[in-house]
Amino acid sequence: MLSDEEKKEIRAEQEMFPTNQAASIGAMLVLQKHRGWISDDTLADLADFLQLTVDELDSVATFYDKIFRKPVGDHIIRVCDSVSCWIMGYESLRDQLYQQLQIKFGETTPDHKFTLLPNVCLGDCDHAPVMMIDDRLYRNVTPEELVQILSDY
Repeated sequence: MLSDEEKKEIRAEQEMFPTNQAASIGAMLVLQKHRGWISDDTLADLADFLQLTVDELDSVATFYDKIFRKPVGDHIIRVCDSVSCWIMGYESLRDQLYQQLQIKFGETTPDHKFTLLPNVCLGDCDHAPVMMIDDRLYRNVTPEELVQILSDY
């Protein structure tokens, strides 16, 4: 069941778009902000509220990589794996993250602090390799810098 606060925020999203389908990403992000991820039950409740089908919403949720359909950690680490980042040291950065966090892509640390995800491009190729933690971009990252970066979280 959607809370009154969630409904209020979703209605604000609806006002910005011509259709409920167009507002669906924003609505899912609202729920994810409150709940951490989008469960099947949450998707069904949202479908009822938006008068869309669960399949319509699920097709958007599974396509859009910012919607989490399973629980994630408190902080999301996205590592750019574009060609530029590969050339500039992506593999070393990835391997150091694997070692330091003791997880691989798609996994969450046992303390639920971090979830590690690959990202096709973070759009900062001239400062490769790059990674993002939540909404903060880290540029020209070296494996040696990771201890300090992660300790800030």
